[in-house]
Amino acid sequence: MGNVVQSEARGAVRFSSVEVCGNMAGLELLSDQGYRLDGRKATELRKVQARMGVFAQADGSAYLEQGNTKALAVVYGPHEMRGSRSRTRHDQAVINCQYSMATFSTAERKRRPHGDRKSTEMSLHLKQTFEAAVMTQLYPRSQIDIYVKILQSDGGNYSVCVNAATLAVIDAGIPMRDYVCACTVGFVDETPLADLCYAEESGGVSSLALALLPRGGQIALLQMDARLHQDHLETLIEAAMTACKGVSKVLDEVVRQHLQESSVLSGE
Repeated sequence: MGNVVQSEARGAVRFSSVEVCGNMAGLELLSDQGYRLDGRKATELRKVQARMGVFAQADGSAYLEQGNTKALAVVYGPHEMRGSRSRTRHDQAVINCQYSMATFSTAERKRRPHGDRKSTEMSLHLKQTFEAAVMTQLYPRSQIDIYVKILQSDGGNYSVCVNAATLAVIDAGIPMRDYVCACTVGFVDETPLADLCYAEESGGVSSLALALLPRGGQIALLQMDARLHQDHLETLIEAAMTACKGVSKVLDEVVRQHLQESSVLSGE
């Protein structure tokens, strides 16, 4: 299946209301007409916009917006191993990932030092995700660095980071088994919601984040942060996989457009 499946139970789950900054308490996450807080239908993704090659100093880079969540990803390598030689793999490259959030990325202006628990966890999840997707066996005794920074946070941070980093890895010319695409989904009133925003994530919704290699249907990572009845798990995973396939189509369009623009600029 993939490299890792993680789940954590963090208390009881509320399905019907969201409490954000007090004045949003009591808002329904899904109306009787089937619309969400931001006007989307249950399975509708947030708008995705992206650009590749935005940072000339890196080997690969990408900027991606998914709704109001915005991320910048840069890739360096493959290059010789740095730091401890004990980390060297003789048959494949080592993938190093670092996740961070800009201090202005949320309304809460709090310094988030590198190496805090949340950033460390996210960095590990990204590493596990890309170890399942990058063809590391082509670059033995080398290292690939992937840095992702959240510039604006409105839910689905892990998913947006994966999608941005995928474009950056492709921009760096590093072979992958497939696009690796991610999406966060939740369960409200017996209905799966695709691509959660912050208000939905904060409403106590049962949710999971899933990263998928869509062509082969391989799950690179599956993470749950709330309790979910096992009868609903398969439905939610199917909804997440469908959403990831939708994201992959958008990323493919971004890559094709970038290649076309690069060809025009090079005069080919």
